[in-house]
Amino acid sequence: MKKLLIPIVIIVIIIGMFYMLSGGKYNQAVTYQEDAITAWSNVESAYQRRSDLIGNLVKTVQGAADFERTTLKEVIDARSKATSINIDPSNITPDQMAQFQKVQSGLTSALSRLLVTVERYPDLKANQNFLNLQTQLEGTENRINVERNRYNESVGTYNKYLRVFPNNIVLTRLGNFEKMTRFEAEEGTEKAPDVDFDFK
Repeated sequence: MKKLLIPIVIIVIIIGMFYMLSGGKYNQAVTYQEDAITAWSNVESAYQRRSDLIGNLVKTVQGAADFERTTLKEVIDARSKATSINIDPSNITPDQMAQFQKVQSGLTSALSRLLVTVERYPDLKANQNFLNLQTQLEGTENRINVERNRYNESVGTYNKYLRVFPNNIVLTRLGNFEKMTRFEAEEGTEKAPDVDFDFK
């Protein structure tokens, strides 16, 4: 009986050590991955809020009968493109991220042109609904930036966890854990824009 007990104890110890080494790491990797996916959902939620506000802004601007229709159409088209991009947060590729950023950048650019054009319409510029929407949009842009930073932090935590030893060995054998893509600045944004104060 004693001869049988020793191998059983050794097997139990080995199984316990294997669980401590692998099971805990697997569970932690799942937790970090889910946190990063949730953070991406918050990024999308902030962009969705912006899209909803832009819809209300467009309706308010459309009330100005003589407002430039081409500028308004650009915003409507850019908003449509931006809302058509869907990304699976558990499998974000660099190409998907680049496409998402491109359409969001197009919407930001069209919205900026719209807000500049509004300056030529004093009645619209003084419209309380318009001013309220403009303030909410500014706050939403800040919220988007915060959520993107939180997403990057979550992805950083997850990616580092996958790469450290012995996680990089254990987790490749236990599950489908792939490095996640960070939200990065658009190409060229690292250069400061030229500002010309020459008012000739």
